[in-house]
Amino acid sequence: MDEYRRIADRVEAAVRDGRLRPGDRLPPQRVFARRHGIANSTAIRVYGELARRGLVVGEVGRGTFVRAAPPLPGPALAEATGAAPVDLQLNYPVSDGQSELMARALAALTRPDVLAEAVSRPAPAGGTPEAREAAAAVLARPGWAPDPDGVLFAGNARQALAAALSALVPPGGRLGVEALTYPLVKAVAERLGIRLVPLALDAEGVRPEALEAAHRAAPLAAVYLQPTLHNPLSATAGEGRRAELAELLRRLELTAVEDTTWAFLAPDAPAPLAAHAPEQVLLVDSLSKRLAPGLTVGYLVVPARLRTAAADALRSGAWTAGGLALAAATRWTGDGTVAEAVALKRADTEARHALLRRRLAGHALRTSPHAYYCWWELPAPWRAETFTAAAAARAGVAVTPGSAFAVGRAAAPDAVRLGLASPPVAVLDEALARLAEVAAAGP
Repeated sequence: MDEYRRIADRVEAAVRDGRLRPGDRLPPQRVFARRHGIANSTAIRVYGELARRGLVVGEVGRGTFVRAAPPLPGPALAEATGAAPVDLQLNYPVSDGQSELMARALAALTRPDVLAEAVSRPAPAGGTPEAREAAAAVLARPGWAPDPDGVLFAGNARQALAAALSALVPPGGRLGVEALTYPLVKAVAERLGIRLVPLALDAEGVRPEALEAAHRAAPLAAVYLQPTLHNPLSATAGEGRRAELAELLRRLELTAVEDTTWAFLAPDAPAPLAAHAPEQVLLVDSLSKRLAPGLTVGYLVVPARLRTAAADALRSGAWTAGGLALAAATRWTGDGTVAEAVALKRADTEARHALLRRRLAGHALRTSPHAYYCWWELPAPWRAETFTAAAAARAGVAVTPGSAFAVGRAAAPDAVRLGLASPPVAVLDEALARLAEVAAAGP
């Protein structure tokens, strides 16, 4: 074996057994060469081999560091055991090169004076003027830009959603939601004592006549909508539907919570509902999907009449953003990191949909080429819960049954949602192939 590989093996052993910990800095290559009695050229090859194995990362001007999470020794789909399934339930996209993009801004935050400013006191619900301007820039769409003074900050999109519902719907109040909706809305509503009212859907989302009928039957306190890339169906409402919903909200004097968390993936989508009825819509978004959930902020764009109530809900629920996260988010927006990450993820969805079309060709799929999820209407005689269990047991893949999205007592559809974002592309390809085999084999 070549000498540089033997030395790399010893360094790898030190990483694996904890003698070298994540974040530890390796010595400069010349120092490493002297310590090991090798030529500088050999030390360069050792460091290159360690980087190839995914054990270290080099940072220009700073040195070489042990990675925070060395890769697993084998592919995640090496065996389909059911005990540790490939997860197509959680859906957090991470693109190649994303961490390096994010590190640029975080490096500046390690300066003591900057760090002290970020962590010395809690961030207010309204953040700072700089943070509001940055948020308004990242949330802007063709045909619409939010008023920076109307932006409030939460720890993430979930907390922003909880604050919005808490501000709008009293315990026991009625909230209109899509008949198939984001499961977290169901969980938050249960905790807040909110009653959900399912609203019928068509190819563009909630049908206006269904919303009006539900409100006429018994007044709704608010309505929750996903007009762009609805989760789980990937439906996007056109301009006409948005204008119709906006007119209805004004006529009924009803407030909508518009969730645009995934809308950044659809560059050609119409302007948000908030652009059509700014005084009737509270918009919720975040950086979790654009960047990463581990260090993120949630956004609320709030009409003037609701800002005090929304800010009070954020504070009372302890849902305001952390100072460090807010500072990082502001820098990521200003230095172009968010825009670059969005471009990477839009390209990534195209690659993943190519796999989806190939592996599940001929199946009934409801999705969009811009979405990181797919609604799979299962072939007979499969039922959603049975298929979910079979997928885990036979294929080692976790999927989400339709019942997780269904609201009310209506029968849950025999469909599952596939989250396409989280696994590496090669693992996703293998997972989809195995799911197709399970579907073809039958219960």
